[in-house]
Amino acid sequence: MNVLFEDDGQLKAGTLLVDNDASLQVEAASGKRQKIKAAHVLLRFAAPAPAEAMVRAHELAAGIDTHFLWEVSVEGEFGFDELAREYFGGAPAAAESAAVALALSAAPMYFYRKGRGRYRKAPPEALKAALASVARKEREARDIAAWAGELAAGRLPDALAAKLDMLLYRPDKSSPEWKALSAACEAQKSSPVQLLAARGAIASTHDYHFERFVVESFPSGLAFPPWGELPAPPELPVAQVEAFSIDDAATTEIDDAFSVRPLASGNVEIGIHIACPALAIARATPLDAIARARLSTVYMPGRKLTMLPEAAVAAFTLAEGTSPPAVSLYVESTPAGEAVAQRTVVERVPVAANLRLDSLSDAFATDVPAPGEPRWTAELRALWRFAMRLYAARGKVDPARIDYSFDVDWQGVSANEPGRVTIVPRARGSPLDRLVAELMIHVNHAWGRRIADAGAPGMYRVQAGGKVKMSTRPGEHQGLGLSHYLWASSPLRRYSDLVNQRQLLAVVQGTSPPYADNDAELHAALADFEATYSQYAEMQDRMEHYWCLRWLLQEGVGECTATVVRDNLVRFDRLPIVVRLPEMPAAAPDTKLRVAILRVDLLQPGMECRYAGPAA
Repeated sequence: MNVLFEDDGQLKAGTLLVDNDASLQVEAASGKRQKIKAAHVLLRFAAPAPAEAMVRAHELAAGIDTHFLWEVSVEGEFGFDELAREYFGGAPAAAESAAVALALSAAPMYFYRKGRGRYRKAPPEALKAALASVARKEREARDIAAWAGELAAGRLPDALAAKLDMLLYRPDKSSPEWKALSAACEAQKSSPVQLLAARGAIASTHDYHFERFVVESFPSGLAFPPWGELPAPPELPVAQVEAFSIDDAATTEIDDAFSVRPLASGNVEIGIHIACPALAIARATPLDAIARARLSTVYMPGRKLTMLPEAAVAAFTLAEGTSPPAVSLYVESTPAGEAVAQRTVVERVPVAANLRLDSLSDAFATDVPAPGEPRWTAELRALWRFAMRLYAARGKVDPARIDYSFDVDWQGVSANEPGRVTIVPRARGSPLDRLVAELMIHVNHAWGRRIADAGAPGMYRVQAGGKVKMSTRPGEHQGLGLSHYLWASSPLRRYSDLVNQRQLLAVVQGTSPPYADNDAELHAALADFEATYSQYAEMQDRMEHYWCLRWLLQEGVGECTATVVRDNLVRFDRLPIVVRLPEMPAAAPDTKLRVAILRVDLLQPGMECRYAGPAA
């Protein structure tokens, strides 16, 4: 006697050796003996031999039309032997029954297994969907192979060209386009970005980096959603001053301005005027939601993404010839620059001039006026004396360092791309830098203390142990030498400053602050601002590094001088680039040396360089 049985999901046949009630011993055609459960036996037959039966069964199964088998099968549950009787007619031979069993087990889309040897035909709609899925997968497999072949041949398939945004910035690893790209990358030993660039898919390396940042940071796009109109500002007194701002030529969000007014006592009244959008942008309004989502203006060489829409900025920026609303900190100062009193006022401030950094000299930093000094020098001199008193009182010496200004002329071309960059080093700590920095530090300190004294929370910056963090309550800022410090001087550009300005307005006007202690939204905004501001700063650093590499290509630089920082870490003398030179011989810090530029990669972005010897 022979048996057809299931073993580990497969149909097998063997000769019965021992037949027990619950188990059997059989010998397969290979001679292997095994013990099987009686429940696993599907069919018992006397002839032909097991091996012959299975060979014939596979031959018959290959000729069975699965769809026809599905059509002739009955509704409801059935056994394979019943279907074999229907399909072959009469009592089927062992090989014929086994053939039907093989056909059923090989067609799970057509027949659902309901037990050993028992099945149920798939409903028509389910079968249709399953067949369509198989056809789709087969078609996708052909497409993937064809697209990968085109990529290997140096061409960019049209289907992939239509999905570049997805492939470059939002990879959908289940898509056939990504699978084709992945297969081609594996074959070419390349990364997706490198391979796509080699096939002409990345027209601009700058736009690639910029668009990647936009996709990651602004998933809804850069356009501002509708926000209605600004409410009319309240009636405010007009300050009896001539204010002036100090910014670089590209600044459009002018947050701060200054004024100097002589007093009858011989002292001077110094005004620090900060744009006041909080008068019109209230908490939980559509415009606040926009600022809350962006949290800060994003800066990078050649581009700027503002926190607020242009119309909102224009309504409050301290532009020359206008009298916009402002919060003013007035400090009465002696001729020597010592503060004797200060007050905060909400008012309109006439702006007489927008001074540009590159047009101002350092003449104000001398105590003795000179004949023919430029306009505003006397006012700047009064501010300078006051700023130097503030600097001395803080007792903190800022380390000397070099900043770099990046100017991108988009009408020019470099590295075969739009944009020609100029990078100008500038020693940080110039009189103008010091003057503006100290006045901004002072106003942020004064208003931080004012808010805290009123018992209201804010978005403070606290530094301890060299680490800066945000807090809703004041704490020591060791780096500045201050007990209270928050950002309130750039409300057009930073959400933290806008929130703090709302708190300050409430304190000054004697109303309830919009954010109370333990306000969940205040804490959420603080955490989001801290993370997002850091993310934006990292993007600015990356794009400055990118433009440094563009400058090297633009100017055809093959070698630069550098200064040893420590070990094999060196800093370029002409650019804000720090690299490691593993093969560099031991050298003391501040040693000058030469660095050879071997290769520049604008997609990474990065470069290969090596030690080229001591500086001449």
